[in-house]
Amino acid sequence: MTTPRPTGGLPPSPYASDGSSANLADILERVLDKGVVIAGDIKINLLDIELLTIKLRLVVASVDRAKEMGIDWWESDPALSSRARGSELARENAELQRRIAELEGRTA
Repeated sequence: MTTPRPTGGLPPSPYASDGSSANLADILERVLDKGVVIAGDIKINLLDIELLTIKLRLVVASVDRAKEMGIDWWESDPALSSRARGSELARENAELQRRIAELEGRTA
């Protein structure tokens, strides 16, 4: 026979065991602070012929932690960074000005 435990009116947390103060927010904070790397390779061969290779790399970390690890690809991606988008526009503008000067040089 089991004895019901007093819960203070709240349902039991699925993420905390008895005597543990960890909850989902604590676990998420620890994961983002420390970072988690999951890596794996999947290869499918048929008669020693490689048909498919899938390399999986997953990093879960906070932005600050990722920068500490040297991961900052989002800063140079024009789709994600307005700063990178501005430099892309500047490069395109310089290329267009060079082509206009070249065309004007041919017609003069």
